[in-house]
Amino acid sequence: MKLAELPPLSLYVHIPWCLRKCPYCDFNSHEKRGELDEGRYVDALVADLEASLPDVWGRRLHTLFIGGGTPSLFAPASIERLVTAVRTRMKVDPDTEITMEANPGTFEAERFRGYREAGVNRLSVGVQSFDDAKLAAIGRVHGADEARRALGAALEIFPTVNADLMYALPGQRIEEAVKDVETAIGAGVPHVSAYHLTLEPDTHFARFPPELPGEDESADMQEAIEATLAGAGFGHYETSAFAREGHRARHNLNYWTFGDYLGIGAGAHGKISFRDRIVRTERERKPQTYLGRALEARAEASRREIAEPDLAFEFMLNALRLVEGFPSTLFPGRTGLPITAIEGPLAKAESLGLILRDHARIAPTRKGGRFLNDLLELFLPASTPRRAAIPISISPPGTSRPS
Repeated sequence: MKLAELPPLSLYVHIPWCLRKCPYCDFNSHEKRGELDEGRYVDALVADLEASLPDVWGRRLHTLFIGGGTPSLFAPASIERLVTAVRTRMKVDPDTEITMEANPGTFEAERFRGYREAGVNRLSVGVQSFDDAKLAAIGRVHGADEARRALGAALEIFPTVNADLMYALPGQRIEEAVKDVETAIGAGVPHVSAYHLTLEPDTHFARFPPELPGEDESADMQEAIEATLAGAGFGHYETSAFAREGHRARHNLNYWTFGDYLGIGAGAHGKISFRDRIVRTERERKPQTYLGRALEARAEASRREIAEPDLAFEFMLNALRLVEGFPSTLFPGRTGLPITAIEGPLAKAESLGLILRDHARIAPTRKGGRFLNDLLELFLPASTPRRAAIPISISPPGTSRPS
């Protein structure tokens, strides 16, 4: 493979602590016990970033995402120090999108103002639901009133706000899922992420599964959610993402278009392109181990080059989540492979009604979006076991589990 030019570069920063581990969560997150040594963790992040710079010398940073865990457990001063460290070590445009995740359970208006002053210009609020009973059923530490207050304050302070919602929750009916979406719309948020609750391996819910809506009812919920958001003027641009004009998440779009991202922090994953190869990286997962090793400039736990037979699948795993599809030129531009390398799977997908394509663009059909696993399976290398190898997750890449 040979890349004519390198893709846009993002930075993902993982803060692994939260107030309480949610029973559905398989992220690298850990319950906060006692006071957090924020200063030492920021020291480790800065050391990790500095050790990573040789991989991206001279490249401009397009977006920064601070995720978790619950980053809003950290004080604004810690976030400001982190953002300043990034700006002084990398080429960062003044209008770079800087996103941070926040939990309504840690909401304080003054705290939000501090994050904005630190440089954060996009807040993603983990609402999940506006129904107290549903929030309790999925183990959230906040209530519906806290979620409403947090969104209200965020909308007054930040230029762009995302409300994270989940559907197909225990005991949830279609009208309840739609009401959650209508409440978010009514609050005035310009971006909504609506994720289907899934039972991930090695979680409490996987060991003790709650009673969830069936597949047909969940599919009906998804259709009703999409229709509600479309009726309110939200564009559906990615499997789980909806935005008003000008409010799409640039950071996540870089993931879906197979862009590059440094991943720093405990358990963070990264993807970095060079002219002749693309590598994936992973940091040490355990926070205490990460702290020690990052301060010694050896936080990276693994690095692997993506094998050429896997490149097409990894590209499609991301790009086919885009509702509008992608330009045909993006595939060779981001993988270094000719589009003819996937002609067979493309022809098969087209014959099954899963994609539409012409000389300029490839896009999933509505059927392809509904049966995304089946569509992606067509692009798996012949030697890879089917179905179980397709990790359709509720989160974008770069978070603390493999992408």
